[in-house]
Amino acid sequence: MEYRNKLVLAPMVRAGALPLRLLAAEYGADITYGEEIIDHKFVHCQRVTNESLGTTDFVERGTGSVVFRTCPQERDRVVFQMGTSDAVRALKAAEIVCNDVAAIDINMGCPKAFSISGGMGAALLTKPELIHDILTTLRRNLNTPVTCKIRLLSKRQDTVELARWIEKTGVPALGVHGRTIKDRPKDPAKWDEIADVVSALSIPVIANGDVFEYEDFKRIKDATGATSVMAARGALWNASIFSAKGKIPWEDYKREYVRKTILWDNDVKSTKTTLREIITHYTNLEFAEGKGVIKCGSSADVARLYDEEDYYNSVVSNWK
Repeated sequence: MEYRNKLVLAPMVRAGALPLRLLAAEYGADITYGEEIIDHKFVHCQRVTNESLGTTDFVERGTGSVVFRTCPQERDRVVFQMGTSDAVRALKAAEIVCNDVAAIDINMGCPKAFSISGGMGAALLTKPELIHDILTTLRRNLNTPVTCKIRLLSKRQDTVELARWIEKTGVPALGVHGRTIKDRPKDPAKWDEIADVVSALSIPVIANGDVFEYEDFKRIKDATGATSVMAARGALWNASIFSAKGKIPWEDYKREYVRKTILWDNDVKSTKTTLREIITHYTNLEFAEGKGVIKCGSSADVARLYDEEDYYNSVVSNWK
């Protein structure tokens, strides 16, 4: 996996499933992260070949739910992101999926209470020894590249020192979100503090924060010196942000997304999460469309809402 001069789809909970990843790649994303998956859950998954879809599914034993779905088309660019607080458990989870993805990434930036209370995500930022243990354990035992994504600490120098510590583990790249744990999405990303990290490291830094237009990729690279850039909300709202030709109309993107979810039999909860985000950004969830999405209980319901019943029936009829 090459990490220099790349446009990257960020990991996004309940949204970064296969349909969004493939759409982003079609529009120009070089690397696509899946949503964070907790190791506690993934160690109970088994690898299943889905012949109907042509996918590789990781299915939870007992429930039969698909926790992670991928396909050969994204094999060289998909990154499996994991939430963990234990090196041994992280390795056990990574060994299940490592041969089907391009890289493994450890989430060290999620500020949600669930992650922090479990010692995962941003809770790791103040535990350099545990970070070292997790990353070195994975690197020693896997042939797949291993990276991590952090966010800023409250003091600039602390962030730089942590980044240097992480670089010493031998990771090939580091993702940096330009906000602290206390910052909210509405707070401007601190590109200047990402620049501090870039200047201190020799490995590629993937800069993340406030990328909403294609032109922002160059702006953040110029401001930080980072070789690669990651887009989250901007890509969620319209994945054609990755296209040098400019974004397509959001209504067109939304329809493309709906069709992709049908084609890949996406979990309806994931589909609804993404559609709600798109609708909320461009219009209002209280309008008829938003209320319709909320009521959907299946992919068939989504297809009916968006007048894609013929397409849905055609796709389903071809499943083995």
